[in-house]
Formats: sequence, structure tokens, C-alpha cells
Amino acid sequence: MTTVEFNSLIISQTPSLQMHARHFTHDYDDANDLVQDTAVKAIRYYNKFNEGTNIKAWLYTIMRNTFINNYRSSKRHSFIIKTDDISSGNLMYTATKNGSEQKFILDDIERAIGKLGDSYRIPFTMYFKGYKYQEIAEHMNAPIGTIKTRIHVARMLLKKSLKPYDTDRKNR
Repeated sequence: MTTVEFNSLIISQTPSLQMHARHFTHDYDDANDLVQDTAVKAIRYYNKFNEGTNIKAWLYTIMRNTFINNYRSSKRHSFIIKTDDISSGNLMYTATKNGSEQKFILDDIERAIGKLGDSYRIPFTMYFKGYKYQEIAEHMNAPIGTIKTRIHVARMLLKKSLKPYDTDRKNR
């Protein structure tokens, strides 16, 4: 097989390679880059291809290995942006993976619990930490029914206070 025939064979496989690459990357541009890297490696290692072998399987193997190597390489390098140009991919990563949203949520929860009166906050936090109703009742020197009611009321007050975080309200 000549190199021209081999290149034509690779080009004919491009649409299925792009579809396969999108399954790996979940991004159109990254998928195109992966297909291009695969094609370059296939052409570079043309002499290793055995004529009569399944070209599609050979190309998929190159693609899979390229993707895995790129993924491992990106995990090894720290994610510090050293340029003034922040791409949308980097911006999405830093906006979603830096834990700031969880910090705000936890701060709001702590603030809401802090606003509860002692008669509600103490039994609620003890129950949350794993104490049994009876243990809480003995600690608070109150009937067990009162403790259950206070914990229930504390939950309702917290639910009301943290309503913006209620993800279930869309399904109602």
C-alpha cells in the first residue's frame, strides 16, 4: 500500500474517529484535536501498520492511547495559569472545581443554625452529631416528646432559612 492510499484510508475514517473522539472528550474542539493527533501518529507510524489488518481498530487504539496519555499528562501538571489569556475551558474549571460554592453553602448553613435559639439549636446539633433522643432529653432535662418537637421545628426553620438551596422545589 502506498502512502497516498494509506492517507486516503485514514481520511475516509475521519467521521467515525470524530464521533469516537467526542465520546472521550465531550467537547467538539478537543475531539477535533484528538482526531488530528491520531492522524498524525498514524501517518508517522505508517510502517508499523500491517496491510490487511482492521484500519479502524488500529486507529481507535492509537486514539485511545493518545487520549489516556494526554489525560495522564494533564493530571501530572499543576493547574496554574501562567498567561494573561484565560480560556473558557480554564475559566469553567476554576469556577466549578475550586470549592467556593460549597464554602458559601456551608457558611449559610452555619449562619442559619446559629440563628436558632438554644432550645432548638442544642437538640438539633446533638441529634445531627448522632445522639439519641433519650440522651438529648436527659442532657436538656426535658421530655423526649419535647426534644422530638424541637428538632422537628429546627428542621423546618432551617429549611425555610435555606430555601434558595432547595433543589427539590422545581419538581413540585
